Amino acid sequence: MLAELRIQGLGVIEDATLDLHPGLTVVTGETGAGKTMVVTGLHLLGGGRADSSRVRRGATRAMVEGRFLLPSAEADAETDADTDDPPEAEDDAAPRSALRLAADAGAALDDDGSLIAARTVSADGRSRAHLGGRSVPMAVLGDVTDAALAVHGQHEALRLLRAAEQRAVLDRFAGAAVAEPLAAYRSTRTAWRRAVTELTRRREQAREMSREADMLRHGLTEIEAVDPRPGEDAELVAEARRLADADDLRATASAALAALAGPPDGAGEDPDAVGLLGEARRRLQGSSGSQDPALAGLDPRLAEAAALLGDAAAELTDYLERLEADPQRLEQVLERQAALKGLTRKYAADVDGVLAWADDAREKLTGLDTSDEALAALAAEAEQLAGEVAGHAAAVSAARREAAERFGAAVSAELDGLAMGSASVQLAVGVKEAAAGDAAGLDVDGRRVVAGPDGVDEVELLLTPHAGAPALPVHKGASGGELSRVMLAVEVVLAGADTTPTLVFDEVDAGVGGRAAVEVGRRLARLARTHQVVVVTHLAQVAAYADRHLVVDKGGLADAGDTDGVTRSAVRTLGDGDRTIELARMLAGTEETETGRAHAEELLAAAAADRTAGDDEAAAPTPITRGATTRRSGGRRSRRAG
Repeated sequence: MLAELRIQGLGVIEDATLDLHPGLTVVTGETGAGKTMVVTGLHLLGGGRADSSRVRRGATRAMVEGRFLLPSAEADAETDADTDDPPEAEDDAAPRSALRLAADAGAALDDDGSLIAARTVSADGRSRAHLGGRSVPMAVLGDVTDAALAVHGQHEALRLLRAAEQRAVLDRFAGAAVAEPLAAYRSTRTAWRRAVTELTRRREQAREMSREADMLRHGLTEIEAVDPRPGEDAELVAEARRLADADDLRATASAALAALAGPPDGAGEDPDAVGLLGEARRRLQGSSGSQDPALAGLDPRLAEAAALLGDAAAELTDYLERLEADPQRLEQVLERQAALKGLTRKYAADVDGVLAWADDAREKLTGLDTSDEALAALAAEAEQLAGEVAGHAAAVSAARREAAERFGAAVSAELDGLAMGSASVQLAVGVKEAAAGDAAGLDVDGRRVVAGPDGVDEVELLLTPHAGAPALPVHKGASGGELSRVMLAVEVVLAGADTTPTLVFDEVDAGVGGRAAVEVGRRLARLARTHQVVVVTHLAQVAAYADRHLVVDKGGLADAGDTDGVTRSAVRTLGDGDRTIELARMLAGTEETETGRAHAEELLAAAAADRTAGDDEAAAPTPITRGATTRRSGGRRSRRAG
């Protein structure tokens, strides 16, 4: 829930803190005092469009900060809300969702477990968003606050006006009757769409896939005909070089051998290395040399050198014996190189790459099955799944139509007490015809319809404003005040199923008076049993039902010593005595008359009795919530008015 809201530099409000009750909080004040700035602040906190003209004159920026109590912190707050017993958390799915969103954004919780969300708008139009002490994108702030509160007013794009939201409203009201077949529909639809997509792909790409398979088979045939070996191209390069340079290599090796061991025929006159090394050893082994330890110690090293030279000479001899000028073999090598180059030009940079391409081609061929048998099997699977999807869709539609009748009757009954007695509401459940060739088309009950992720149904909320009038979509058939009251009626009907913990209503009682005003207050109090409700109102009959009453006071022009001449407003929390005075002002325009005060006291007493009776009935299901998944907790103590 939203425990506290602080507003600075916004409109006529210089600096104000609103301490909100877990139940019903009303905000009142004279026209122009700045009540709407509370709603404006909540819009900003929800990521709404920033308007620099809202920044207070003389201020550098406007700031709105909200402190949200998440599930772990709500229990601790119950003992702090005056002496009242606040409503228990009936469904904390939404605040937990807000907690997860905040955690994903890297926001940190405050010491008491609360989450601080802030929005600033500078005088030059720049805007900043912060969540848990961390700067975040505006969309992230909006996602978190949307999960925690919903603002309903006359001049905003209400959730109720969106077709998808109207369908969601019906599904929440229907509860498990729709949720269970809808879950089965979605699961089966996913498998059906996958099969249809694969079948379409194979049919449309059969020719292309066939061409690809032929190309792969041709390449494999060509590679297998050459039959290259790993690393063969490098080996052939070395062999070809030896064969081409055989004469030069023989001369070089022969000269090296002669230098080591002399010419093969022994006719050379130049000394060779082996002979010179032998002569060196003989001199060291002479009579005088052998007696000197230093000279004698060199003999083993000379012997080792002689052995190495002997090995080298033997290898050169072997090389010369194997080295032959073989033009025929050179031609064979060159032909083989040409064959391998033919492969490397087409498939890879070297022979190893060609072999890797062949392995990959064999694997691809296994997935290019465009045979008639494979297509027929896939088509049969898609047809079977389509039948299952159609069956689940029909079950979802039937459950929605049944729930729509009850929902329309329940909302219409609520409107009867909201000065709209001649109005009625109905939810029309229809389908969208699928265009020819639409891949998402599905045959359901003999009709080709669009099968979307939420079923085949299109749900539209229709309002008949008075007897004899045509039923029109709610955004066309309702005025601003009527639209707010329709929204209130819907929220009351959905009270047990709505997961948004905080509901804000701006002037929901516009155009209402007398007995209807009392009914608005009663319904808001009923809604506050399962939600935190904040209402900006000008009706004393509504304010009398408040758990906490806040008043926006216009403080007049700047205090003495100030020169800006800007009106300042403040927000006060009213005690019992002050509430009577404020209600009297709202009823009679002044708090001075005894009649006005008496009427205010009478309203407060009647509201307290009404709410006490309502709390006693809270454990029992009420007609307005039938069909909804209602969650209530017994054993709650009555809250006293004010």
